[in-house]
Amino acid sequence: MENNKLETISNLFEGKEIRSLWDSEKEEYYFSVVDVISALTDSNIPKRYWSDLKRKLDEEGSQLYENIVQLKMKSKKDGKTYETDTLDTKGILRLIESVPSSKAEPFKVWLAQMGNDRIDEIFDPEIAVNRAIDYYRSKGYDDKWIEARLKGILDRRKLTDIWKLNGIKQNYEYAILTNEIYQSWSGMKASEYKNYKNIRKESLRDNMTDVEVALTDLGEIATRELAKEHKPYGLEANRKVANMGGNVAKVARDDLEKKLGKSVISNKNALNYKYLEDNKLSKNNILEDKKKL
Repeated sequence: MENNKLETISNLFEGKEIRSLWDSEKEEYYFSVVDVISALTDSNIPKRYWSDLKRKLDEEGSQLYENIVQLKMKSKKDGKTYETDTLDTKGILRLIESVPSSKAEPFKVWLAQMGNDRIDEIFDPEIAVNRAIDYYRSKGYDDKWIEARLKGILDRRKLTDIWKLNGIKQNYEYAILTNEIYQSWSGMKASEYKNYKNIRKESLRDNMTDVEVALTDLGEIATRELAKEHKPYGLEANRKVANMGGNVAKVARDDLEKKLGKSVISNKNALNYKYLEDNKLSKNNILEDKKKL
């Protein structure tokens, strides 16, 4: 599969292939339940094991059962496409907790440790900051970049705080306003920008060049200051201001590109792996409703 190691659930299974599909609209992976069952148990017939466990979950009224989605996946045996039970990332983690197998114990310990770490961070937020710094260093980012990135996160929070004061409440509204800034200066929505860089759940800014990050920050800072000055209220009014803020970054981009003689928008990313097109989820792949079995 070339260099297609995903930093997702698949990496937890020590090289065992876990079929997955990527839903670009929801920005979520869906994993084959049977593949996970096969990796976690000694069952010779993982489909039967899953069938019995699924029945048990149904009888118990488990929310996990309600979240099963059937998607078309290519069979490992004959290469043909069949409807396959899948769960998203959260569902797979809950499934692991439901499997009474010694092979599942390391995963349960890992999940418990993750939960413990998050609780520790509630009492001491500096732990979370240090974890972020360590993560960025492990990825090869220098301290100057990390400092700018953390400052950018704080600036972003200042902007969303202003939006909240100006009547923005819903997550989709924040996404619309963010896209308005990106669209104004780069010509792409955030999802389109991610697609251009061939990234998925990864942070867009973590995969930007210094210039792209600077232009993004400029667009958001300009939007924040304009919103503070004009005090727009509601989605449409804030959207107009977001467009204005993004345009400030667009003017800066145009001026720099004119002097450079080339575009500052890059399709490069910081990943040490790459995605293959065959595990993307087409719009026709998902059933109209989540199928309850």
